[in-house]
Amino acid sequence: MENLPPLISDLAYILLCAGVMSILFKSLKQPVVLGYIVAGFLAGPHMTYTQSILDISSIETWADIGIIFLLFTLGLEFSFKKLFRIGTAPFIAVAVSLCSMIMIGLILGYSFGWRGMDGLYLGGMMAIASTSIVIKTFGDLGLMQQKFASLVFSVLIIEDIIAIVMMLLFGTLGEGRGLDGLALVKSIGSMFFYLILWFLLGIYLIPIILKHFKTKLNNETLLIVSLSLCFAMVVLASIAGFSAAFGAFVMGSILAETIESERIEHIVTPIKDLFGAIFFVSVGMMIDPTMLVQYWVPILVIALVMIFGRSTIETIAFLLGGVNFKTAMQCGYSLAQVGEFSFIIATLGISLGAISEFLYPIIVSVSVITTFTTPYMIRAAKPVSEFIEPRLPESLRRTIERYSSGSDSVHHSSKWKPMLQRMLTPLFIYGVLVLAVALLMVYVGLPFAQKFLPETSARITCTAIMMALQLIFLWPLMFKNIFDATFWQWWNDRELNRASILAMVIIRILTGVTIINLSIRALYPSYWVVAVGFILSVLALVLFSRLFRKNQERMETIFLNNLNSKEQAKNLNRPAYEGQLQSKDIHLADIVLPESSHWCGQSLRQLNWGHEYDVHVMAIIRNGVHLNIPAPESQLFPGDKVQVVGSDENLARFVEALQLSAQEQAKEQADVQLYQVPIPENSPLAGKHIFECGIRTDYRGLIVGIDRGDDQLIKPNVDLVLQAGDIVWVVGEPSGIRDLQTYAGNY
Repeated sequence: MENLPPLISDLAYILLCAGVMSILFKSLKQPVVLGYIVAGFLAGPHMTYTQSILDISSIETWADIGIIFLLFTLGLEFSFKKLFRIGTAPFIAVAVSLCSMIMIGLILGYSFGWRGMDGLYLGGMMAIASTSIVIKTFGDLGLMQQKFASLVFSVLIIEDIIAIVMMLLFGTLGEGRGLDGLALVKSIGSMFFYLILWFLLGIYLIPIILKHFKTKLNNETLLIVSLSLCFAMVVLASIAGFSAAFGAFVMGSILAETIESERIEHIVTPIKDLFGAIFFVSVGMMIDPTMLVQYWVPILVIALVMIFGRSTIETIAFLLGGVNFKTAMQCGYSLAQVGEFSFIIATLGISLGAISEFLYPIIVSVSVITTFTTPYMIRAAKPVSEFIEPRLPESLRRTIERYSSGSDSVHHSSKWKPMLQRMLTPLFIYGVLVLAVALLMVYVGLPFAQKFLPETSARITCTAIMMALQLIFLWPLMFKNIFDATFWQWWNDRELNRASILAMVIIRILTGVTIINLSIRALYPSYWVVAVGFILSVLALVLFSRLFRKNQERMETIFLNNLNSKEQAKNLNRPAYEGQLQSKDIHLADIVLPESSHWCGQSLRQLNWGHEYDVHVMAIIRNGVHLNIPAPESQLFPGDKVQVVGSDENLARFVEALQLSAQEQAKEQADVQLYQVPIPENSPLAGKHIFECGIRTDYRGLIVGIDRGDDQLIKPNVDLVLQAGDIVWVVGEPSGIRDLQTYAGNY
């Protein structure tokens, strides 16, 4: 027999371990991620009592692919527009937590006698919570619709971005080297430059491509197209000097703004689950029992700091952000774990030689402990807050209530914010595009032209092409929103400083002039060419300003339509009341009806959710169509998205009942079998047509044949009359068939 490659046998082994552990931890109602880590520990090279993986390097490659899929799906759930609308509370919470945890990491590292870099990395890893674990736990506990969950998700998104910046920061650090401030600024600046550039180009081009080939994009084709875009961005990010995870996240966030985002997320999820499991299994392989015994004190101390210290710090941070006490504690207790990004940061530190190797198994062990405690911390948040809040000093409690209510109700009337946004947004957007054109011509266009033209001709040709492309974006960069009606209203407004407005105008014009100068000099470093090019650019802007504005406005319209297409589709027939609920306890939630739920097929009147759970249906969304304020006779179908309104407590009970209904129905459906139902002499079914018996409607059964003593079964039809002595073969569920047999006179 041909020898099996080690990769296949290793994959079979780790998937077997992962499968067994996932079932076990599901049965114990623990996060499956923890089961994957335990499976990796059992399959890893440090476990001598079980079979070990032979080709660890290949498994690590698969784990890297898992990281790509994890970050890609995270990007699909992310929205830059939502990030700017979530308010200040999550940003304040992240800032306070990040600074606090880095300080605590440095203090702990110093206390254990570690090097300074070990403490710095430790603090950074302790500051990043786990998105996957929190999402899994919220789903298992039925808390996805809770109001505090949206705040937690906002913090997780910001922390993931901070983690990417942190990787760039730590990337400038090496063994025994200090922090290079210029290199750090350059790295962060280039990250935001490429982020804005890729986002602008992606939103402009990708929706057009998807719309053009919409009729050809079945699930298989859309999956391949989405993954090709994902890995193309991974390669681009690697060429630009960033991590693969960053590229996957960027492409996910671009596709998240398209109409097809939910469909893409649905078809990619199984692949993400597979490779994500391999990633977490590979994390478990790094756990060395001997090292755990040697460093059990730091592991225990760091775990306790994460469980009790970070939860307290996060609670205080959310209070500073204007969140009420109960919600702040729920948010804080949800973030008391070490996230998967910490493993990536630790791997980076080891590869750079910046940290000690023992730090990786320590942080993995802490992650295992905090993953195990996360569900209990989330469950404990509410009772702990109800115990502590009444015992707070009266003055402190009133201050918290006044501060949180004031944060919710304050509407800033300052005119500076919209003015700054309107004046500076073109600077960043069109400045990036103009620079991108210059970089494209310098690093791609010029080398290509030099293959076919003499040096001087190649440079002059590329300079002319670059100027023609840059002029499209130079006009909005320098003059968009300047000297229009709104500008003069602000100019004449006494509340605004004219000197500041004039300074922003000068900054934008000088930025355009500087970019023209540097771009031309980069291609042709001759003063006279630069001078001529600058003069020609100014003349072109003056003479063809209307044409440039027309092209720019057309491109901007396409971009905005693509950016808002998903939101516009969702807003079609959106209820007018949505977003208008003022109560802190009452809010809207979207619930998807599982296909296995026995609620499917029933009307709202039959379900009577208002009486049972005190939640009310505001809308039913089916295939993108909104049915607002549905009638009591409206039936529900599998896959319907139901918008319900209620308190956190009532929504939690409702979601739990929904999950239970799906489990019960699935259990019943799993018992569907073939049964015999004899028709005795005195049976009420004898002499009736099949359509009169109600076997399908009343007993959820399907007649597949009738035995009348002949060699062959009679094929049933609705007009066939059942006779005494018939044996009816019925497929159905046990409960329904038992009722049918009783009615037929078998008992």
